[in-house]
Amino acid sequence: MTKTAKIDITTTGPVFQPGDTGYDAEIAGFQTAYTHRPSVVVGAVHTEDVRAAVEYAARHGLSIAVQATGHGLSVATDGGVLISTRRMTDIRIDAERRIARVGAGVQAGALIEAAAAHGLAPLNGSSLSVGVVGYTLGGGIGILAREFGYAAEYVRGIEIVTADGRVRRLTPGDELFGAVLGTGGNFGVVTALELELLPITEVYGGQLQFDTPLVAPALEAWRLWTQDLPEQMTSAITMLTIPNIPQVPEHLRGRYTATINIAFTGTAEEGERLVAPLRAIGDRMADDLRVMPYTETHGIYRDPDHPHPYTATNALLAELPADATDAFLEATGPESSLPVVAGFRHLGGALRRPGPNGIAMDHRDAEYVARVIAMPGADADAIRDGLAGIRKALQPWEIGHNLNFLYGGGDVADEEQTRGGYSSATYERLAGLKAKYDPANLFRNNRNIRPR
Repeated sequence: MTKTAKIDITTTGPVFQPGDTGYDAEIAGFQTAYTHRPSVVVGAVHTEDVRAAVEYAARHGLSIAVQATGHGLSVATDGGVLISTRRMTDIRIDAERRIARVGAGVQAGALIEAAAAHGLAPLNGSSLSVGVVGYTLGGGIGILAREFGYAAEYVRGIEIVTADGRVRRLTPGDELFGAVLGTGGNFGVVTALELELLPITEVYGGQLQFDTPLVAPALEAWRLWTQDLPEQMTSAITMLTIPNIPQVPEHLRGRYTATINIAFTGTAEEGERLVAPLRAIGDRMADDLRVMPYTETHGIYRDPDHPHPYTATNALLAELPADATDAFLEATGPESSLPVVAGFRHLGGALRRPGPNGIAMDHRDAEYVARVIAMPGADADAIRDGLAGIRKALQPWEIGHNLNFLYGGGDVADEEQTRGGYSSATYERLAGLKAKYDPANLFRNNRNIRPR
């Protein structure tokens, strides 16, 4: 056991304070624009370490933040206690029951590989390095979301340490079960999840990429194409100006492109038939659609795998008329004052169905989500104003936003932002549960559900 001489907490894992060797490395994450600066960091290796950290924070009236991979950091915590769960990487697969039990530090890539060994797959997102628990607690819109719905809907058990220091096991039907799923850690520290896996071994998918003259035609073709698709087809489109940096081939630098991302669980023949209208847009800079092993599906989006700064916003849309895409292109295109990666994901399908077990995922009538990620370079005020301007351009069609796609620039005290992610009835239910299970509001993040 390790006991720090500076604070009254006993853990198996390391404990850091500002100035300690290892403190900066422990708080570092994938997101580099915003960094937690806690008074105490607990590097948890098991549930008992988490429980000890929560008890310490409660005893001293300190707020609690949790970080596994640091991908989804939206609100940096100054002071308080940071519980780092990256060491909690246990994965257990029950192939017969198709259930995976994952620790709080497990990354998506590790779970994909472990499940694939049994001919199974999780409902993961686009990046291999995202933490499974954080992604799922936020709802989890994955690469096959239109067919299977939110990843949170496939949770079968939750191990959580609540503000009173109790280790609880939650199952469907418990009043906290649905509240924990969709609120991103607002009710305690989730130390493990049990997830249902699916018998999927391969997917038809990849990318179609178009050069500058075809960006607007590609967006319009994709918009029309998505209006009549089977649920087995999940797709997105992303527009950006490729950075002029050495890591990019010289002939691509500075070009404004559109990339359509495809994931389909039907046959290759049916996939080819369905994407024919997209290939008819014109010449493609890249076209790698194929049947791929599920373990290679990260290539559908090719998210950056190196830590970097980013700030992002999003808008959920009940429809996507041409006026909306025109306004979006004008606000985010190469003439925009703020360099951004911008695009739409097609929702609907299974995401539209009522969620089971009181899971806190609302705005299910959204058919699309518009996402904008600001590139580094501009100052904080310019980024904030630029993203606000893009949201304003979409305001006529917006019905809310997805809290899991808000990165940086958020205010932990911004209750209005939190309310935008839920219906009023859901928010009031969550606030009542917050008052019951965390009345001192120890657990805070960009969702900031306040006790009632």
